[in-house]
Amino acid sequence: MTEPQEPAHQRNMTRRTFVVAGGAAVAAVGVGSGVAATAFADDRAAGTPSPASSAETCYRLTSETTEGPYYIDADKIRQDITEDEEGIPLALALTVIDAETCRPVRNAAVDIWHCSALGVYSGYESMSNGGGGTPPTGEPPTGMPTGEPPTGGPGGPGGGGGGHAEPTDDERYLRGTWRTDKHGHVAFRTVFPGWYQGRCVHIHVKVHVDGTWTDAGYEGGHTCHTGQLFFAEKAVLASAEVAPYSTNTTTRTTLDEDTIYPDNGHEGGLLYLTYDRKHIARGVHAHLTMGVTPTETHDTTESQPSAEPSASPSGA
Repeated sequence: MTEPQEPAHQRNMTRRTFVVAGGAAVAAVGVGSGVAATAFADDRAAGTPSPASSAETCYRLTSETTEGPYYIDADKIRQDITEDEEGIPLALALTVIDAETCRPVRNAAVDIWHCSALGVYSGYESMSNGGGGTPPTGEPPTGMPTGEPPTGGPGGPGGGGGGHAEPTDDERYLRGTWRTDKHGHVAFRTVFPGWYQGRCVHIHVKVHVDGTWTDAGYEGGHTCHTGQLFFAEKAVLASAEVAPYSTNTTTRTTLDEDTIYPDNGHEGGLLYLTYDRKHIARGVHAHLTMGVTPTETHDTTESQPSAEPSASPSGA
């Protein structure tokens, strides 16, 4: 559902509730330490530039992109979202900062969700088209994109823009929400995403602020960022040599071909990656600093990519 822009004094009336999925959901999972540092090689060798200085980062807002049709609100409060899904281990570390003040955004709720190694979204298994090109329904693909069309325009189920699809099953793997610490850091453990027809490899992300963490999860607040995180082509090509990714015969859309990716590097969600180029199966570490504007609301599925950086810290 599209969330309208609201006056600042009314934003605290927006209600969102996340439900904690059992006591194990809040157990420490050691994200970031589970993949040995010795398993990684600096991804600058794979064409990824060095991180920008913190001063430069603070002047740039992270691009808003479409939410896509497969978002499920209020689900799992957890850092480890793997749920025994097969794939290359991925440790994802994000830092959320206020793009105007450069200060960390603490106690924010960060959602991530993405498809499996075979291109399938939990909650929508009958609508996904991974697994060597054969959907879980057993019916052959029609040849039309069934995930998020590259147009990013509004539509019904499967639409990449304004069309949100209702879940078709109770699976919730590769989805989770966790809070930022006092430094704006948040970390997740998952698997390297696969691909499906019409989209490059990506992870969806939302940042919610001004809510309250309770025993039941996260309540209230508003969404200040809706975006996607992207992967360098060399890393994706390396993953394609590893099972089960190697069994997916679905035509892959490259980063350059994808029309949702804003084509503006790390400002557009391109992750910094470290991994052993000869042994990517051992694991990948990904990180990114995201600049957001906490006072604004960006929860619309109709958000379009923008490659224009902010001209000043205020975004004017």
